[in-house]
Amino acid sequence: MINRMLSLMVSLLWVLANTFQVLASPPNVVLMLADDLGSGDIGCYGGPVKTPALDALAAKGVKFDYFYSGAPVCSPARASLLTGRHHLRTGVYTVIQDHIHEMHLSTEEVTIAELLRQNGYETVHVGKWHLGTPFRGMEKPWIDEHGFDYWFATDLNAAPSHRNPGNFWRNRERVGEMKGYACQLVVDEAVKWLNTKRDNAKPFFLNVWFHEPHAPLAAPADIVAEYGGANDQAAIYSATIDNTDRAISRLLKHLKETGELENTIIIYTSDHGSYRHERNGDLRGGKGSLLEGGIRTPGIFYWPAGIDSGRVESTPGAAIDILPTICGLAGIEVPETIEIDGTDLSPVLRKSAVALDRKQPLSWHSPLSQPVAVLREGDYTLVGWRGEEFPRDKTQIDAVMGKMRIHLQKHLGKELTAKELWHECYNSPLKTPEYLKLRAEFVTLNTFQERWIPLIKSGTGGITRVQLFDLSSDPKQTKNIASENPELTERLRKTMQSLHEDVLREGPVWGEAADEHKSGIHRPDSARRSSFDAFAYLNRIPVSREDNESMSDLSGRIASRLANQEGRILIKLPPEMNQYTYFGFRLATASAEGFSTGRCSGCHQLPEFGLVADDRFVPTLRNKKYSLARLESLLANNTHQHIELDKQQTIQLLAFIYSLRDLPEASYRESILEAAVLDTSGDLK
Repeated sequence: MINRMLSLMVSLLWVLANTFQVLASPPNVVLMLADDLGSGDIGCYGGPVKTPALDALAAKGVKFDYFYSGAPVCSPARASLLTGRHHLRTGVYTVIQDHIHEMHLSTEEVTIAELLRQNGYETVHVGKWHLGTPFRGMEKPWIDEHGFDYWFATDLNAAPSHRNPGNFWRNRERVGEMKGYACQLVVDEAVKWLNTKRDNAKPFFLNVWFHEPHAPLAAPADIVAEYGGANDQAAIYSATIDNTDRAISRLLKHLKETGELENTIIIYTSDHGSYRHERNGDLRGGKGSLLEGGIRTPGIFYWPAGIDSGRVESTPGAAIDILPTICGLAGIEVPETIEIDGTDLSPVLRKSAVALDRKQPLSWHSPLSQPVAVLREGDYTLVGWRGEEFPRDKTQIDAVMGKMRIHLQKHLGKELTAKELWHECYNSPLKTPEYLKLRAEFVTLNTFQERWIPLIKSGTGGITRVQLFDLSSDPKQTKNIASENPELTERLRKTMQSLHEDVLREGPVWGEAADEHKSGIHRPDSARRSSFDAFAYLNRIPVSREDNESMSDLSGRIASRLANQEGRILIKLPPEMNQYTYFGFRLATASAEGFSTGRCSGCHQLPEFGLVADDRFVPTLRNKKYSLARLESLLANNTHQHIELDKQQTIQLLAFIYSLRDLPEASYRESILEAAVLDTSGDLK
């Protein structure tokens, strides 16, 4: 009996030791995104497609009943997911057409990949991108400029279809035609990287963005046959999802065989709802619409080592929450300098006693959509409809659609309603040369024009009427209860308008209408661009006095901020700064009461380190090229007689003055991105 108990105790200790070892290691992250997949497509959400791999993740993880995309169309949804910010803040207003638009995800934006890479992760993107690339000759960022160490991607959809695509690039080099189906090729690349390129000493972030089930469709004939005839578009659509699930199964099998699965966070969702309305869970609306069918998606979170499993979560979540949630689960702090719109869902995933606290309701604003805006608070959704239209050549659009109607009705063998015609103009698989020429003209005529952006930014969003729905009793949004709830409707309308104005304030202007507007990420309000400004930005150092605040009071606030940061070991330094620079800053901004040496900022006041309130001329310390001897000479004159520094302190002050030199724009940004944490444990000095 004693031996048996000892054996059980040893076994228990071994299990606990291994569990703590897993939890002590940073988790890997795999983020999987489907393209145009509806909330009613996959098996675990009641859909018709067989998806055993995804069903198993949902059964062993957390499946959200209400999970939402960041936008009803591709590019803005991806921008929101990757940054945790409303897509209008990022300047991705709608679907990006790289051959027409200057619009792209700016390198100003901080992505999941950048945050994880700064915290020791290797970062990989495989699959569709659609956030702007230089593939088509436009001056836009490469994917590696968004934080990915390695990438294998297409700019748009797999072309000519999912079968044997020829438009993949790998690390800035065109790949050429590849044999196979896009979803399998994407997983092949992921597994190859895991086997041959990965540094096993580091955790990894694998961003897997599938092309399926976006048209043009293709899938293996044997899988298509499981859902219908060879030319049945619904069957081919289903088969692309089935094929993707099989690819996911291979990836999961590899992670399990290599011992990685236990400590890997796996997230699965879709960029927005489906263009096949019957695949959106019988909800109102579809792709392109801000009604539930257009923005409701699957949302599956799986992490055996870190979250409560096997449950369905009724708390609404969204793709905009994924960045803060990954950081919350991995123990990574999101810099306070980034305006994040999403919320960390980790308390929900861990079933914590801490209630989820959204700083603002989930909200959407899609300038070209109808409705144009939606806000969800609790079970209520407020839907805003626009009365404004953007200037388009409607006569030419009608003429082109009339010619397309002839081709489409002949192809389908039936008359088309106006709604059906519009849908087929965008989604028909018809590929005759004459029809494709007409479709290209139709798409161009209806494409977002960047000259509209100033109008979008200056207006009210064009909302002329609103509707209120209670999703708990009316999930299909059929009964407008706004007139029955006037006070609630008006409060939500004001909140919607306020959020709309806030996110648009930050969005950049593109194209011929572009001005000098810059988004707020990686930017102080001023134009100062020194490594010290990067340091102040990273650590939220106050550099300007508030009303009726003295310089001594400001120095006290700075000292408190630094003490708080040091206590949490969170001081971040740009590459150009070190401990000498940091202590030089402490000397320069110290109050006379706190340091016997006096202070520089009594005269060389922040933020300019120059002009003061009285009539004395005080030269700025910015962009000076003092030698140590020159600085010692200046400190020895009568003006600085109250300053008493020893040799080491003088060197520290000189290092700080060097940090006030302006950097080129690109170098300034790199200073922020490549900042390292200052080790404040023990005695810094």
